[in-house]
Amino acid sequence: MPTCPVCQQPFVAVGRQKYCKDACRAVAYRRRRDAAEPAVELPRARPRRPFTVYECDGCGARAVGAQYCEERRTFMRRVGPGGNCPECDAAVAVAELVGEDARGN
Repeated sequence: MPTCPVCQQPFVAVGRQKYCKDACRAVAYRRRRDAAEPAVELPRARPRRPFTVYECDGCGARAVGAQYCEERRTFMRRVGPGGNCPECDAAVAVAELVGEDARGN
């Protein structure tokens, strides 16, 4: 006489029956399903502003991480991700360094 792997009760098997009743079969399925799923862990959100280049439409001034133009007292538009040039310390966007052809446009 086989024993049910869920409730450990002996039962009379009919054919290839592994579990004593449908409830035990459902419990075994849920255990297998839940054990196979790894816990989903999302990465922490990181702010993009510190490495984004902004440009003032009025005066053309650029800044990295600052969205407000002090000279014109207005908000600047986003150019894209980038940083300061190591040689001249000017704000440069990655798209300008890579060029139009390398981006697939």
